[in-house]
Amino acid sequence: MLVAMALLITGCSSISTDADFDTQTDFNRYQTWAWVESSEAVGEQQYHVDGLTDRRIRNAINRELTARGLTQVDAAQADMLVNYLTQTEKKVNVDTFYSSFGYHPYYYGRYPFHTGIHADTRVREYQEGTLVVDLIDRQSKSLFWRGSGTDTVKEYKNPQQRTDQVNEVVNLILQQYPPQ
Repeated sequence: MLVAMALLITGCSSISTDADFDTQTDFNRYQTWAWVESSEAVGEQQYHVDGLTDRRIRNAINRELTARGLTQVDAAQADMLVNYLTQTEKKVNVDTFYSSFGYHPYYYGRYPFHTGIHADTRVREYQEGTLVVDLIDRQSKSLFWRGSGTDTVKEYKNPQQRTDQVNEVVNLILQQYPPQ
């Protein structure tokens, strides 16, 4: 029984996803896509801090959109443009565990019996990461769909684990496209 519970718990994903969209949008008209092109303004061209993660995210989005029957083309011919954003935020988790409820047959000083609650509080800091995928109508330049996934940032030991995590997050986000 314990082994089955352990497998069930470890198989559950902790990734929280959400999607929002324009209800007036005809999603069937979007068949082609392209990446939002970077700005050519002075000062905008900067080294991407984590180019490896950028490639992982782009590859995962490419794969998921292709699996949904969409074709990547040049930006000038695309029905929609795709962009993504990432954000990390420091979080604090405070857990208090209560124990020793009720009667205790021990001597504390002069008093032979003690009743009460003992509390143990633990504070844990962690990073929470969010990936946001935006789909934009190329003609009107308006956002028509946004999906996001949030999870605790984990320290992975190898590149394959990092790639697998990105693939899972992108898959869960884009499972919500097109909206049903």
